[in-house]
Amino acid sequence: MRLAVVDDEVIVQKRLKQALVKENYLVETYSSGEAFLKVQSVSPCDLVFLDVILPGIDGMETLRRIKSQGAETEVILMTGRATLNAAIEAVKQGAFHYLAKPLKLEEVRHLARKALEHRSLREENRQLKEELRPREGWGEMVGVSPAMQEVFAMIRKVAPLDCQVLIQGESGTGKELVARAIHRESKRRDQPFLAFNCAGFTEELIASELFGYERGAFTGAVATKFGLLETAHRGTVFMDEIGDMPPAMQAKLLRVIQERQIFRVGGSRPIQLDLRFIAASNKDLKREIQEGRFREDLFFRLNVVQITLPALKERPEDIPLLIQFFLSRYSRKFSKRVKGMDNQVREALLAYSYPGNVRELKNIIERAVALAGGEVLTLADLPPDLREYAVTPFQEWPPLEDQEREYIRKVLAYSRYNIGQTAHILNLPRTTLWRKMKKYGLAKSLADAS
Repeated sequence: MRLAVVDDEVIVQKRLKQALVKENYLVETYSSGEAFLKVQSVSPCDLVFLDVILPGIDGMETLRRIKSQGAETEVILMTGRATLNAAIEAVKQGAFHYLAKPLKLEEVRHLARKALEHRSLREENRQLKEELRPREGWGEMVGVSPAMQEVFAMIRKVAPLDCQVLIQGESGTGKELVARAIHRESKRRDQPFLAFNCAGFTEELIASELFGYERGAFTGAVATKFGLLETAHRGTVFMDEIGDMPPAMQAKLLRVIQERQIFRVGGSRPIQLDLRFIAASNKDLKREIQEGRFREDLFFRLNVVQITLPALKERPEDIPLLIQFFLSRYSRKFSKRVKGMDNQVREALLAYSYPGNVRELKNIIERAVALAGGEVLTLADLPPDLREYAVTPFQEWPPLEDQEREYIRKVLAYSRYNIGQTAHILNLPRTTLWRKMKKYGLAKSLADAS
């Protein structure tokens, strides 16, 4: 394990290095945050003991830069002027612990072991999640179709880049699921993910929800409220249905993305934020721009990378996978043992066009499992308007040859096996009738009748 000690006091560097080398750690020492960060950006350490008071950039700023780089480095801050508020702020910024000087070497060694154990557990957990992640996708995003494989590949590419992403697709295609997958695959995975639907709210309500407000900002504001953006600091914000955001709020959001700061409603102090924005819309935003309903500059800010989700009808090969996935999920949820479906249900589900996309399919299966009385879904478990898509199974219809044999037999019986009369009724030549009677074993019946 590689450790670092960042302190402008040489005696502190030597004491900590000696104590930690005895524990078989490889220890490097630095006298400033700048010097350490140059090495850290190229070859991250596993753990750093970081003094708060440093020449140049201080320890808190160095801590913020370490965490912003996305490394798994654990940080233990050290200071000669320890206070409870400072310790709380250090932990909020991502520090593992906060040590007061003068340092006790036994405590230093103990904290080093605990911090490295914490780092190892987090790495094992990340690897386990990676191994358990299904190859077909993430969660409800199941798919083997080329269209969905392209979406999965794009998620893996863009997630670590920390850039803005715009997700386009019809309602019900899983835009929020894509946003959550990007967050889980990013360096912000351990930070908040907060979603906000921009549709159906007034400008004033959106402002108070996103930015928060100060006490007394308006009637009813009896206490200061943190907004969604402030709550999501260092995490990811998902702005769903961004195309429905009022024009004035579009301008304010653009300013937030550009300046990375907000003002609470009724506030005068800027609040710095570290956020990643992911936006989604089921509208054609380029057309919205042309018709004056969406800001072009905001579109370009959000559209650094675009991911377009296909409608479910465009990837029919994924429907059986999704059906099985939802069957298993809702069987567990409702404590049932529904294992499959009969042929009529299968035919109906595969023939339907799903205008509501994956969300509609999920709702159909949830309802069917909830109503199911046995281990196999039947047509009665489906919504009435979906049953018409069922095809009567072929085994219920006799083969054409069986129908022809039975028809000829009935006509022969009616004519008392009079070949001329039978041929006339069937409009067949006698020779053709004889061949069919021989083929269907009816010539024997004629011999019996005579």
